[in-house]
Amino acid sequence: MRLPYVALLGSLIAVPPVHAQATDSAATAVSAAQTAALAWLRLVDTQHYDQSWDSAAAVFRSAVTQPQWSGAVKEGRAPFEPLGERTLVTAHYTTELPNVPPGQYVVIQYRTKAGHGKTVVETITPARDKDGRWRVAGYYIRPE
Repeated sequence: MRLPYVALLGSLIAVPPVHAQATDSAATAVSAAQTAALAWLRLVDTQHYDQSWDSAAAVFRSAVTQPQWSGAVKEGRAPFEPLGERTLVTAHYTTELPNVPPGQYVVIQYRTKAGHGKTVVETITPARDKDGRWRVAGYYIRPE
């Protein structure tokens, strides 16, 4: 995969769940992050790549330019198109991830039906931005 943001999130798949964060506030964060992730994925699914970049977290926008993102997401998802039904695999709240500043994050993984009978795993990581809103800070797609 040549998604520029993969370098930032490549090690997330190995991150164990953070069980100590299982509070009501963590549950609220996970719910809000999932809502933000699904709205963002709808933009990507409908090829509104510029809008997906515009609505992403500040850390995402500082890591990749809008043209880089548009090119990378087109190339990275092309082998799997069309993407279909998503099934939630995991969603974990954490305040620390490798290679990113401390903050509030939710690592979400979906098992997604892909074209040609394939299945992929999409990892979407929303972060709570400075304004308090949850926005996608990273996206990674890989074959299952």
